[in-house]
Amino acid sequence: MAVPADHPAYPVGLRLAGRRVVVLGGGQVAQRRLPALIAAGADIVLVSPTATPSVEAMAEAGEIRWERRPYARGDLADAWYALVATPDARANAAASAEAEQYRVWCVRSDDADRATAWTPATGRSEGVTVAVLTSAAGGRDPRRTAAIRDAVVAGLSDGTLVAPHHRERTAGVALVGGGPGDPDLITVRGRRLLAEADVVIADRLGPRDLLAELPPHVEVIDAAKIPYGRFMAQEAINNALIEHAKAGKAVVRLKGGDPFVFGRGMEEAQALAEAGIACTVVPGISSSISVPGAAGIPVTHRGVAHEFTVVSGHVAPDDPRSLVDWSALGALRGTLVVLMGVDKIGAIADALIRHGKAPSTPVALVQEGTTAAQRRVDATLETVAATARAEDVRPPAVVVIGDVVGVGEHH
Repeated sequence: MAVPADHPAYPVGLRLAGRRVVVLGGGQVAQRRLPALIAAGADIVLVSPTATPSVEAMAEAGEIRWERRPYARGDLADAWYALVATPDARANAAASAEAEQYRVWCVRSDDADRATAWTPATGRSEGVTVAVLTSAAGGRDPRRTAAIRDAVVAGLSDGTLVAPHHRERTAGVALVGGGPGDPDLITVRGRRLLAEADVVIADRLGPRDLLAELPPHVEVIDAAKIPYGRFMAQEAINNALIEHAKAGKAVVRLKGGDPFVFGRGMEEAQALAEAGIACTVVPGISSSISVPGAAGIPVTHRGVAHEFTVVSGHVAPDDPRSLVDWSALGALRGTLVVLMGVDKIGAIADALIRHGKAPSTPVALVQEGTTAAQRRVDATLETVAATARAEDVRPPAVVVIGDVVGVGEHH
């Protein structure tokens, strides 16, 4: 029975956990719809002679039961919900009629007007499910429905659409990796937590443009300017995080790159744990991979490099405090990425040449990568110290050493 076009659909959330759901057809429609049904905990039976490789993998993993045969009358008798998506129009019509007989809510991929249920465009953000339906009278344009869904989910995720929390938030600290500099390269979760923060303690290398978007009531603290008196700077930052969290504030520690890649994130997490304060770690895009990529350099490339190694260059190779085995690095054939090494690049190049790297090994220095001020300077191990001085390369810059520097076009 066709549903009159002038009546809108009644939206409802089906709780399908443990309940029989029958899917007829193992093609692209099933491939798109099955993951959500699996996530809902449904007891799924797929009836289809064939299936796409992805659907077959779901069956092999035990997420669904697959009966390799065409639809037969009686398949829907004990179902709570059915998805009819076979290429056989007669089978679809027969299954739809059976669903009507047994009062099973039925979605039809081939004829929405003859279905008893429609699948909304759905998305999720932090425990909220957004489902969007357009009525038949409104044209049922799936692209518009999906666009509305995407806009709402994106807004909730990145904090541009802020819905107030009416339950009390748990105070704590989020260690958020802000990425390499471009504000668009922070994770969705990181951006949302920023939008919900009461206090943000930011590093100099964090994405500064994001701070300008914060509401006026948010207290933004420059980590470099925290007074530390008898404390060393890191201890002072730890104490500031603890102090604001204990005052009941939602605190974000905004760091450049990833919190755990030369970011002292674990020191802060340990201090918070010792103080009994909840800590969430939000990984970030590390400059060690993203900055070379933004400059057109792949850190690995088939036939060129099967490995890449990331090291800190903040202490020179001959410094007794260095934990880097430069002799081992000199023998490696892959890509070497050096962070915080611009001012020591001469000593680093000398050490690598001394331990076996060819003086002609290509080197690229990428300054302020992913930002509007990004620039790339190319050299070799033999010439990099003089080139960096002549070109006035300054931190923050990522140094890439290896044959991958010559792969791709200069950006």
